[in-house]
Amino acid sequence: MKNFNNIGVQVPQIFLPGAGVDLGKWAVIACDQFTSQPEYWHKVEQIVGDRPSTLHLTFPEVYLESGDEDARIARIQDGMCSVLDNHVLEARDGLVYVERTVNGRTRKGLMLALDLEHYDYNKGSTSLIRATEGTIVERLPPRMKIREGAVLEFPHILVLIDDAQGTVIEPLQAAKAKMEKLYDFELMLESGHLAGYEVTPALEKAVIEALGGLARQDVFDAKYGVKGKPVLLFAMGDGNHSLATAKAIWEKIKAKVGMEHPARYALVEIENVHDQALEFEPIHRVLFGLKRDLLKSMAEYFGADHRYRAAASLEEMVKIVDSAEDGQQLVGLIGEGQRFGVVEISHPSSNLAVGTLQGFLDDFLLKGGAEKIDYVHGADVTAQLGGLPGNAGFYLPGMHKSDLFKTVIVDGALPRKTFSMGEAREKRFYMEGRKIA
Repeated sequence: MKNFNNIGVQVPQIFLPGAGVDLGKWAVIACDQFTSQPEYWHKVEQIVGDRPSTLHLTFPEVYLESGDEDARIARIQDGMCSVLDNHVLEARDGLVYVERTVNGRTRKGLMLALDLEHYDYNKGSTSLIRATEGTIVERLPPRMKIREGAVLEFPHILVLIDDAQGTVIEPLQAAKAKMEKLYDFELMLESGHLAGYEVTPALEKAVIEALGGLARQDVFDAKYGVKGKPVLLFAMGDGNHSLATAKAIWEKIKAKVGMEHPARYALVEIENVHDQALEFEPIHRVLFGLKRDLLKSMAEYFGADHRYRAAASLEEMVKIVDSAEDGQQLVGLIGEGQRFGVVEISHPSSNLAVGTLQGFLDDFLLKGGAEKIDYVHGADVTAQLGGLPGNAGFYLPGMHKSDLFKTVIVDGALPRKTFSMGEAREKRFYMEGRKIA
């Protein structure tokens, strides 16, 4: 493995399924998707059966409250040893160029390993690799249990670079005919197509040089109109809690295992925030098991700074929220029986509606206003779940992806669960693995 400390990158050894493995069953979607839709995961189980699959090597969060956490984690860790011992996986050294096609758009990415010594997920971080939103520390322990005893990692982490000139990933797309194709197949359950290519040594050298160019202090200062602020090269897109888990484990073990241990690094896919196929989608909220009157609680929390108006339909509610003027904060509300409305908040506590709403939701949950909250994708899913008896859904506007890096550099991390890179079926599927022990 080759390490490039100035940009926090390692060219890793990557494990891929060998001949005879059905890739359509091997690859499954990120564990934190469809967490309130167990029927999706039941379909995955039926498709996979007992065939080799990352379903057996990851922990879908829909099962976190199933009561068999320890047994499931033991099976996952045993399964990792099994796929190595039985030569289900084959090792390759080098970068992998990835293309994901879904809904008629092809997103381009690059698999590499990031140095966790250059990453800090804490609030106010100025590290080379940074979280873009608040990290929910309570979500780390189950993931830490898995990783701490694991020999492999299978990431769903997507990390962004701000490369307006297309110097890092785009040349790989132009040269893919010169690269060996490693895999090329259809993903399950209408999630599109995935293809991967082995990056040649010459192209690898060009990638490292281009990343070094983006990390130059003078280039950084000029791009963002700042002077002397620490360089932000890699910003979290998806999988923030998975990378935070890797960091937490590394900090826990590094004094014992030494700085050359493979757990110092984490395998990720990097993507260019300027990729035309990459879209930022808002992440909506659903409360389950309401125990207090929601509108009354909002009135008490926001006082005269909030106004509620009814909407005739989901479509009308979405149109009103999505057409908010600059500085105006609107949130869609879905109640039991598919009742729709819009809440307008004046004198907000955050620059984004999601931050202002989250402050209320945290307070509401702390006071026992509902049993739990979930974060979901899509207006239709939000309306479906929010309209069930005892539930409520909140539809939020999106943010423009071009604002991400400058906002994080100047203002720090965004409110948690602010944006998503695409909707649920567009999320990363587990494909490549890497040894971490």
